[in-house]
Amino acid sequence: MNFDYTFHWRPVIRKLPELLEASLVTLQISVLSMIIGIGIGLVLALLRMGGPKYLSWIATAWVETARNTPALFQLFFFSFGLGAFGLHLTPYLIVLAGLSFNNAGYLAENFRGGFQAVPDTQMRAARSLGMSATQAYTRIIIPQVFRIVYHPMTNQLVWAVLMSSLAMIVGFRELAGETQAQAFKTFRIFEYFAVTALIYYVMVKMILGISRLLSWRLFRY
Repeated sequence: MNFDYTFHWRPVIRKLPELLEASLVTLQISVLSMIIGIGIGLVLALLRMGGPKYLSWIATAWVETARNTPALFQLFFFSFGLGAFGLHLTPYLIVLAGLSFNNAGYLAENFRGGFQAVPDTQMRAARSLGMSATQAYTRIIIPQVFRIVYHPMTNQLVWAVLMSSLAMIVGFRELAGETQAQAFKTFRIFEYFAVTALIYYVMVKMILGISRLLSWRLFRY
């Protein structure tokens, strides 16, 4: 078999600033979706553990859908699905909604496991000291939960960064979308996606490094 492909890296190097700028967009939307996912995930976890039955069912349906359907289908729902009902979102909002929906589902189960790992005696001790239920949760229970689920949350952020590459399917120009656009202009497919894979690798390693540093700073005692 004869391979006559010639590598040309110069077009990729010239467009490297655009790729790096797009990588910042990837980080931005991933972090924002995590913040939204954490907030919704906490609510879902609390509803599943002790909310009214109908709200518990809604929370369970959210978690089961997010965890047991392809992430690509979830993006399609917020783009083509809502569009079929006349609600048209921008590509940015489609990706943000899809990532947040998925993150919330996974994080809800992480938080639920974290809550169950905290002994019930912690709540009883807090209430015996005169704290309200809200004070006990915000000052005693939830800080312990975050310590328990810290590393799973880091993994979820990494997953969000990598999953954001699906955004090019709905026309969003994050790192993968920018790579696809530039690669199709120059037909340097392998070169562009090889460099992009390296950028993703560096981003993930940076996230893990920062996570370890924060873990040492926050949880060393």
